[in-house]
Amino acid sequence: MNSSWMKWMGVDLRHYSKQVELELQQIEQKSIRDYIQESENIASLHNQITACDAVLERMEQMLGAFQSDLSSISSEIRTLQEQSGAMNIRLRNRQAVRGKLGELVDGLVVPSALVTAILEAPVTEPRFLEQLQELDAKAAAVREQEARGTAACADVRGVLDRLRIKAVTKIREFILQKIYSFRKPMTNYQIPQTALLKYRFFYQFLLGNERATAKEIRDEYVETLSKMYLSYYRSYLGRLMKVQYEEVAEKDDLMGVEDTAKKGFFSKPSLRSRNTIFTLGTRGSVISPTELEAPILVPHTAQRGEQRYPFEALFRSQHYALLDNSCREYLFICEFFVVSGSAAHDLFHAVMGRTLSMTLKHLESYLTDCYDAIAVFLCIHIVLRFRNIAAKRDVPALDRYWEQVLTLLWPRFELILEMNVQSVRSTDPQRLGGLDTRPHYITRRYAEFSSALVSINQTIPNERTMQLLGQLQVEVENFVLRVAAEFSSRKEQLVFLINNYDMMLGVLMERAADDSKEVESFQQLLNARTQEFIEELLSPPFGGLVAFVKEAEALIERGQAERLRGEEARVTQLIRGFGSSWKSSVESLSQDVMRSFTNFKNGTSIIQGALTQLIQLYHRFHRVLSQPQLRALPARAELINIHHLMVELKKHKPNF
Repeated sequence: MNSSWMKWMGVDLRHYSKQVELELQQIEQKSIRDYIQESENIASLHNQITACDAVLERMEQMLGAFQSDLSSISSEIRTLQEQSGAMNIRLRNRQAVRGKLGELVDGLVVPSALVTAILEAPVTEPRFLEQLQELDAKAAAVREQEARGTAACADVRGVLDRLRIKAVTKIREFILQKIYSFRKPMTNYQIPQTALLKYRFFYQFLLGNERATAKEIRDEYVETLSKMYLSYYRSYLGRLMKVQYEEVAEKDDLMGVEDTAKKGFFSKPSLRSRNTIFTLGTRGSVISPTELEAPILVPHTAQRGEQRYPFEALFRSQHYALLDNSCREYLFICEFFVVSGSAAHDLFHAVMGRTLSMTLKHLESYLTDCYDAIAVFLCIHIVLRFRNIAAKRDVPALDRYWEQVLTLLWPRFELILEMNVQSVRSTDPQRLGGLDTRPHYITRRYAEFSSALVSINQTIPNERTMQLLGQLQVEVENFVLRVAAEFSSRKEQLVFLINNYDMMLGVLMERAADDSKEVESFQQLLNARTQEFIEELLSPPFGGLVAFVKEAEALIERGQAERLRGEEARVTQLIRGFGSSWKSSVESLSQDVMRSFTNFKNGTSIIQGALTQLIQLYHRFHRVLSQPQLRALPARAELINIHHLMVELKKHKPNF
């Protein structure tokens, strides 16, 4: 074509057109020859195409028939699916109906094993309990179906009623026998009570099927146990009070009353001595964890052994028994009678109410003539601890009782304390007989009494108690000052005050906390009076030295040291007098102190304080003599060296 194009571009177009036409003719002739040569094959292909058309036509007919058949089958499948779904729904409905009917029939049918067990088996056999539970379930099912109007219930109602009546009769007889066994003398009621708990379903059955019988049993239990507890506690309380100490505190056994006992304060405790009323001794152990929940006292055993106890020990034993039995009774009532909350509280008080009222009346009667403050205070703390124990056991039924007991104890305790306060306030020192600088028996009583109450109160603090003790402390301090005023000399007054403050402080520190208000108060009083006594002690032998040192220091402080030049003679006399007499003065001082104070440790401490103050005084005297105005004084050579003085004082008093 490129050559033809080139020719066209450079030659004549007509010539080129003819040439193209000639080439087309040649190609046409060649194609005709080729077609003629392939004519047979074309005819054969035509025949094959015709045959294929026939085959395809038949296949089209077959597929059309097949499509028609498929449409018919699909319609049938849908019909089958619809029929299957409907059958499935009917099946489920029939199964549900069958289940309900089965349950209904099972609930209504009374098997022979149930009949045999209820009619023939003893109530203590396990199979009776099992079949009783089955009977209870069937009775509940029948009641439910009757409410729905099920006619079949009438067929079994009679059988179930007869079985129920038989079961109720047997259960009633069994439970009443257990309750009646409580009435036998010397019976441990816990055994039948525990046995009843094993058959607590019996009472539940009665509640659901025969409420009248259930009420009868509950009322019988309440009446029986109420009488039993009342009889037991009345008898136990009466026998318990027979082992109390024969001699107890009376209304005249007060802190400010004159002591007529022959025995001393620190003698062996005996209730025949008034001092023991104010002494705790071992009585505080009654509120210790081990003693608080110890076994109760057995009165006849104590009587055989001729043992006697203070009131708080009897109170503890009585109320521990009450606490233990009440907790057990409350828990039994809740479990067996299927009650809780206010219903359980009411039922418990129906059983224990008469007993609790009796114990309250007895306590109220006893407290009317009780003047033992320590015993009452210990009883208060026993109640506080028992109340906590009851709370831990989750038994709130005694809460009101504890409050009633405290309502009786607190006013009596406060009254006794106020009586003691008044007795100290109204005590006239001039009517107490001869005066003595040793600790007074009233302050001894106060120290023991206060330390007893403080030590008890530390475990469960009560602010009201501390207020009353504060009033008593004020009156005792005033009493000590009134007695001290009866002595003619200030020195004897100070000895009396120091001995009493020291004794009270020692007792309080031994039995109460070191940081208590009482300890702090008496420590301050003791320190003040001790310092004053030391000054009083040093005044006779060293008064001139003390006066000169104070005057000289005042002059030096005001800048008037020149006036010391006129004191040479006085200073010389003081130096020579101190050097010649200090040893004998110290010896006399020590002997005087040891004679004056009953507490050796306190006396030693006072001597040490006096000697320390003497050295400080002499050291100040040295400083005064170092002033220029006195430095050239010849007598300065006779001054005792301070270090030498300290060594000599140590030899004189080894404890210094």
